Amino acid sequence: MREFSSLAGMQALVGQELAVSEWVEITQERVNIFADATDDHQWIHLDLERCARESPFGGPVAHGFLTLSLISGLFARALRMVDAKMVVNYGLNKVRFPAPVPVGSRVRARLTLQHVEPVDGGAQLEWSVIVEREGGAKPVCVAELLVRRYP
Repeated sequence: MREFSSLAGMQALVGQELAVSEWVEITQERVNIFADATDDHQWIHLDLERCARESPFGGPVAHGFLTLSLISGLFARALRMVDAKMVVNYGLNKVRFPAPVPVGSRVRARLTLQHVEPVDGGAQLEWSVIVEREGGAKPVCVAELLVRRYP
C-alpha cells in the first residue's frame, strides 16, 4: 500500500500512476451474491451449463457492474491518504468494459491521478482507474473516478 501524508505531495505527482492494488479473485460465489444484491440474474453470470453450451466466453463471467463496484475496495487496499479524515466517492465521468471477467479470474486496479481541484472544505481528485485481469490482453474496466477528500 502506498501512503500519502499530504495533498500537496499528491498534487506534485499528477499524471503519474500512484498505486497498483493487490489481485482479487472473482469467484462464482461473489458473482452469485452480486446477482442477488442487484436482481441481475442474467444467465451469462449464473447458469454454468448454459454458459458451457452457448456463451462465447466458455463459462460464466462477472457482471460489469460487479467489476466497477470493486474499484472502491481495490483503491482502499492500494492507496491511503493519511491526512484525510474522510474520503468519499463523488462520481464517474466515463466507464467502459473492454473485456469480460471470467469466473475464476483475478483482477487488480492501476490508479493514476489525473487532476486535483479545490472544493468547499477539501479537494476533488480525478483518477484514471484501469482494472486488469491477470493474463488478459485488454483491461476489463476503464473508468474516470471522482473522489472528494476532506482533511
